[in-house]
Amino acid sequence: MTGNGNNPEVKIATPPVKRVRASGPILILAILFVVASFLTWYLTWFGRGLSDAEITTYLSDYGHPRHVQHALLQVEERIERRDPAAAQWYPQIVALADSAETEFRLTTAWVMGADNRSEQFHNALKKLLTDSQPIVRRNAALALVRFNDASSRAELLAILSPFTVNAPVNGILESSLLKAASVSRGTLLARIREPNNEVAAMRSPLSGSIDNIMVAASSTVTAGQPVLTIKSDEQSIWETLRALAVVGTAEDLQLVENYASGAATNSDRLKQQAALTANAIKSRMNVNEKSTKQ
Repeated sequence: MTGNGNNPEVKIATPPVKRVRASGPILILAILFVVASFLTWYLTWFGRGLSDAEITTYLSDYGHPRHVQHALLQVEERIERRDPAAAQWYPQIVALADSAETEFRLTTAWVMGADNRSEQFHNALKKLLTDSQPIVRRNAALALVRFNDASSRAELLAILSPFTVNAPVNGILESSLLKAASVSRGTLLARIREPNNEVAAMRSPLSGSIDNIMVAASSTVTAGQPVLTIKSDEQSIWETLRALAVVGTAEDLQLVENYASGAATNSDRLKQQAALTANAIKSRMNVNEKSTKQ
């Protein structure tokens, strides 16, 4: 204590600050965690370029679906660049079109549309038009338009109409989504309690929105009975309208014009594309009429 008695000054001694150093093992573990996280992201990032050897290996790595999809996207990019070396993987891609894995089939359908000069792709896509999964059929239908193949027209028209989802089992419908609810592929649409008291999940095979509900909750349903319908998402409808501008016929005009007039949509983007599609179909009709007369 210093100073006079009226204003004493007190000095308090403070202990020195001790710095705590991280132990070596803890620091190493922290670094390894960061490195492992980065490598996990990098190795699964679809934007990472693959060598030819990696693409060949990944296309056969059925146990790791992301590897297969990564390789497919890499091949698609090479096809778009007109890289002739991409043809070396065509047999593997066609083989994937027969895979039991839905994700492989829908991705290959999209990739095969990138080369409309390949007859093996053309034939594989026509086969996928009869696939059990609607998402695969739709990808194949859109891809076939790039081959100027009108055999996909029926599937294209189906995209513009609500898709019916049927009950997978017998039982009592316990719950379902509400009308106009947005759904993605795999979304739980409803639950059905079977006679053995097990609950079956009814999931959406497509992205879009609930268009109509045909069965009320607590009602009994039988396997195969229509439960609800799904309206396609806007992007799918837009791509389909563009496709019909190439392969659509006079019989399709009414459905297309429903979109152009706004009767089937509130989207200005879809109305504009539908109007363009209707004009393209009418122009083809006029050309065909002139050719017939000549």
